Amino acid sequence: MTFEQVQARWPWRPIRNCPGRCVLARQEKPLSFNTLLGIPCSPHPFSSPGAKDRVFVLPLQNGGLISYEQSDGHFIHTLNTSEGFSRKLAQLGITLPDTPP
Repeated sequence: MTFEQVQARWPWRPIRNCPGRCVLARQEKPLSFNTLLGIPCSPHPFSSPGAKDRVFVLPLQNGGLISYEQSDGHFIHTLNTSEGFSRKLAQLGITLPDTPP
């Protein structure tokens, strides 16, 4: 799946002062990765000292998803261009495994 395909599926809004990063509006019901993408997928879970919530990462062609699981079961989903994805992963101290998504 590509950045552009995910971007076309949902209403994303740019994150202020974060070039190449967008956030999905909060949904009434928690939105799973499978629903978000429309296909089965397995994001990589991480804990990061740079985030209070557990972080889930899913690389895409031309970017990736970085999502934060809140205590109420909702996710804050962010869609990132390649540059935004790399920059945010570095800020979070996350290194992805060398396996394909």
